[in-house]
Amino acid sequence: MSAPTPIPVKRSEIFGWCCFDFANSAFTTIIITVVYAVYFKDAVALDNPAASSWWGRALAVSQMIVILVAPWLGAVADFTARKKRYLMISATTCSLATAMLFFTGAGDVKFALMLVVLANVAFSVSENLCASFLPEISTPENVGRISGYGWSFGYLGGLLSLGLALAIIMGLHASPRWTFIMTGAFFLLASLPTQLLLRERSVPKPLPPGQSYVTVGWGAIASTLRELPQHRTLAVFFIAFTCFLSGLMAIITFASLFGTEVLHLTTQENIGLFAALQITSALGAFGFGYFQDRVGAKPTLVIALLLWVGVCGWAAFCQSKTEFFIIGALAGFGIGSLQSSSRAVVAALTPPGRAGEFFGFWGLFGKLGGVIGPLTMGELATHLGYRTAVLINGGFFVAGLLILLGLSLPKAKGQISGVA
Repeated sequence: MSAPTPIPVKRSEIFGWCCFDFANSAFTTIIITVVYAVYFKDAVALDNPAASSWWGRALAVSQMIVILVAPWLGAVADFTARKKRYLMISATTCSLATAMLFFTGAGDVKFALMLVVLANVAFSVSENLCASFLPEISTPENVGRISGYGWSFGYLGGLLSLGLALAIIMGLHASPRWTFIMTGAFFLLASLPTQLLLRERSVPKPLPPGQSYVTVGWGAIASTLRELPQHRTLAVFFIAFTCFLSGLMAIITFASLFGTEVLHLTTQENIGLFAALQITSALGAFGFGYFQDRVGAKPTLVIALLLWVGVCGWAAFCQSKTEFFIIGALAGFGIGSLQSSSRAVVAALTPPGRAGEFFGFWGLFGKLGGVIGPLTMGELATHLGYRTAVLINGGFFVAGLLILLGLSLPKAKGQISGVA
């Protein structure tokens, strides 16, 4: 039997894929970073000294769940050709859990953290599944640009969600709780183009006799783990990725709390800061995507990591809100370039037909960083203060950079080689 004719990729499909980044960025921007993190500490935990630790632990727990679930789900999604269906189920779950945060108030610490864990698990699973479509809609020559398009759309979505949050809080003089309903609705509605335009190209495979999707999924994971050392470049890159994602996730989850506690930023100033950050993040993802396709992944990531080392060092000693705004703008360039370039590297190194499986592992190592970073930052901030915590956090980017320097990553036009 001849192989099925590949489904051509249309620009509308790439647009639909990018729309998911546009949609899900509202969750990370409003809930994890800017509004709910501060709302939880002030209004739910009632400024309890342990609130930072509770917040960091909840996010770490959610990422530990993703570590257990994501690779198996990716393997099953490949086997059943249902990546798109699982993508939309996880997006809907995140949207509903986010909207329910409206009902959290003073003293509802356990209920609030339970919803945050559920929403963040669903968000992270959907992020992995969305990324797994990248090898199917790109080529080695344009993977950096298309990944950059997605991240750029994402930051524009974050910017729009911040504008809506500002309109709710300042324009309507409403409680920040209404921004949580807005965020859930934003995620659900903005992901509709993905549902309508993105194609499922996988072909379902019949279950072997005596097997179930559970045994097949975990069997695929075990096989991939055994095989991963054969993909030496990808395996080592995953280690570097875990290091610098630890630092990045710590910054994302505690930036608003740092601004509020150390520099006494108001809610409006925090929203303004992160609105500017969304713009520079979009520019960073878009510009560095083209840069990566021209000069290769390694120089792009090295520049991004050096930028992050500088950001952490400067933030630890900054004394004014103006300085912090400048640091935030630089951090935006670093966030966009680092995340977009990393996703493109994994897409370039993923074996054909196994995108869901390998991007499940991309999610696994990324979420491992999501456990280490916020947990470390929360404990350090509680016991040593935010300035010391941010300074120590820079070590994650240094470690990732040192590992990365020993790798030969995909060069321009998809020329891939092994470890140097």
